[in-house]
Amino acid sequence: MSIRMSLPLLALVLVLLVPASAPAQSPAVAVGIGDQRLDMFADANFQALGVRRARYFIRWNAIRNRTELRKADAYVAAARAANVRVLMHISTDDLRRRRAKLPSVAAYRRNVGALVRRFQPRGVREWGTWNEANHDTQPTFRSARRAAQYYLEMRRFCRGCTIVGLDVLDQVSRLEPRISFDNYIEAWFEAAGTAGRTLSVIGIHNYSEVNRRLTSRTRGIIAAVRRHNRRAKFWYTETGGLAEFAQNFPCSERRQASRTQYMFDLARRYRRDVRRLYVYNWYGTDCATRFDAGLVSAAGVPRPAYAIVARNLGRGR
Repeated sequence: MSIRMSLPLLALVLVLLVPASAPAQSPAVAVGIGDQRLDMFADANFQALGVRRARYFIRWNAIRNRTELRKADAYVAAARAANVRVLMHISTDDLRRRRAKLPSVAAYRRNVGALVRRFQPRGVREWGTWNEANHDTQPTFRSARRAAQYYLEMRRFCRGCTIVGLDVLDQVSRLEPRISFDNYIEAWFEAAGTAGRTLSVIGIHNYSEVNRRLTSRTRGIIAAVRRHNRRAKFWYTETGGLAEFAQNFPCSERRQASRTQYMFDLARRYRRDVRRLYVYNWYGTDCATRFDAGLVSAAGVPRPAYAIVARNLGRGR
């Protein structure tokens, strides 16, 4: 006799099977999910978590791309229907490494300003100036000065918004030191001037630290910012346990679950500074691609990492 189990029931079983050592308590930070697929909001497993925040990255010039604009329209509408608040993060229009062109300040003002005017009335009031600014898939990776100029522009045309003014990856590069997070942060604040001292939110992508079980990089980012700004709070705008990443992290859902727990432990360690985290992402690829960090499989079946998130949200008692 075959036994069939619904996905929500399977999710509950996974939660109950998590070892007792995983804390069944609410985290010290607010939790959101980052994913580009709007069907996440209709997923019963997503709804069971009670998450009310999501992160979506959008091309800086999407206002001139009908396909990208339709995707963003649909995503924001689905999130709003599910009572989920969207952090919309501006990003490159070409994810190939070192290929994207750096927009002028005027082009940024014109295109991103139009996006804000389109989506702010639809409830999108949290914006990221530029996603992962020091990574070489982004045209800002060699120009912290331009990234700072973008922030100054967004402050002007995004009134009433909560703005992630600077968003950095926790990378250290010996080959190109200026894109290492500490040098990039220094250059950004030098260019931002007095506006940098009143910046309220800094974004961190700390995959390296979470998946290698380190502590120094988040501490280093906080220290670098504190030299210029004593009040800013930090959001993990993109983080998570990796099921697979190239050759460095061979496919392992067990390791992914362990690192997902460490993600929460690390956030609690820095709870005085880190106020929010966005787990990336929701749908995995069954380790069929170079990168897979999904909390559920490609078919939507919860992985062990999903149970870790559920327990840390207090949903696994």
